[in-house]
Amino acid sequence: MSETPYPLHTALSLAASGVPVLPLRRGKVPFGNCTACADNVCGGRPNMKSPGPCRCAAPCHGWAAATTDPAVIVSPAWAAAWRQSVCVGYHPGGAGLTVVDLDSAEAIAWARGVLPATRTVPTTRGEHWIYQGAMTSHNAVRPGVDIKSHMSYARWLGPGTGRMTALPDAVRALAVKEDTTPSPAGVASCRPGRATWDRTVATGCRHTERYVRTGLERGLALVRARTESGAGSQAFGVARFLAAQHTACPGPCGLAVIGEEIVTAAVSVGVPEPYARRAVANGLEAAGERAA
Repeated sequence: MSETPYPLHTALSLAASGVPVLPLRRGKVPFGNCTACADNVCGGRPNMKSPGPCRCAAPCHGWAAATTDPAVIVSPAWAAAWRQSVCVGYHPGGAGLTVVDLDSAEAIAWARGVLPATRTVPTTRGEHWIYQGAMTSHNAVRPGVDIKSHMSYARWLGPGTGRMTALPDAVRALAVKEDTTPSPAGVASCRPGRATWDRTVATGCRHTERYVRTGLERGLALVRARTESGAGSQAFGVARFLAAQHTACPGPCGLAVIGEEIVTAAVSVGVPEPYARRAVANGLEAAGERAA
């Protein structure tokens, strides 16, 4: 018996509201690829990590098969999967959503103390907190907490309760994971010769050079002050805040150079450069910055 009564009906209702759906089999996982797609020999569906030419009619390739097209959902190629399905899965990122999956009482308690309230759906082990807005998916961002959005699926467990709120920076910051602690021997990769922001790289910025430099220096000081831990997360926050100041500028605003200065500050206090770059890039993206 299906865990979700009439999963096909549920799927069609969700699809009509703009939520991409797919059938899930016992174990609450997607159906395996068909013989033509086994071992990804078809190249994979477009929009996966490695886009390919696959146009398979079956629900292959997990989350990438999720669709809002009712003709596909009720097609003969999907019929056998629906007959064996136990519940409905959906692609949060495809619906412009992010699911914070909380798998324990401790994780729920943490979320209630740190994250803004939003729509909540009870699960077998905890709760799904659903936010309006999409981001990259990450597992184990902290004990008992996964983020499901782009390139991921979630199990449909009902509409939940509460008012859905916008995806907060606190959730985006969870995707920024500290890779190491600062090295007591210093950081050889910190290069002082990096470019600095000035008017020559920001010909379309509406702010004065003094205004931008003052804000940037304050942000860099916050990053450099994190000598024990948290410099990467601080770099994310600084990048996010500074980029947000330029969303109304006609551009270019030289945000790439601002990002380089933040990366350099983070590396100077022991953050590995690859991680510092990810943190800053995530922060700039979260602000919806204009490309320099």
